[in-house]
Amino acid sequence: MIAATDVYYQNDSAVGAAVLFSRWDAPTVNREVRSTLAPIAAYQPGYFYKRELPCILDLLRRIDDTLEAIVIDGFVWLDAMNRPGLGAHLYRCLDDRTPVIGVAKNPFKGALHAAEVYRGRSQKPLYVTAAGMDQVAAAENIRRMHGSHRIPTLLKRVDRLCRSGALV
Repeated sequence: MIAATDVYYQNDSAVGAAVLFSRWDAPTVNREVRSTLAPIAAYQPGYFYKRELPCILDLLRRIDDTLEAIVIDGFVWLDAMNRPGLGAHLYRCLDDRTPVIGVAKNPFKGALHAAEVYRGRSQKPLYVTAAGMDQVAAAENIRRMHGSHRIPTLLKRVDRLCRSGALV
């Protein structure tokens, strides 16, 4: 199984979501998982992982399946010198056993090493980084994901899932 994760913040809580799917080009999910954590750490520039990592780890504790890879919304490495981002911290928490692929929608200053993946007719790339897997292979997996738009279908699904769990 492959898991794609996302987290939505509201006030002092966070809703995390994961969708599980069996192959990179799958059009639908096999299972969805959602959890809410409160309180959460305050945002600190340069330490985003301290806020999001507990949410993702809570989600992963609810998944019994062996995971082939985990896709996160963000960067694994923040620069070519391997300064760790959220994905690298997650990979280390998982004892370097499960590959983590970071998919960011916006560039990060200094992240010139990220693979740019163009999907559909979009002129704007996704930025892909990885730990535990070759970055070229990771980028190809994201490129192959289902959907004809810039954001793959299942990444849109996990975004909607965490947002739909937030209090209105």
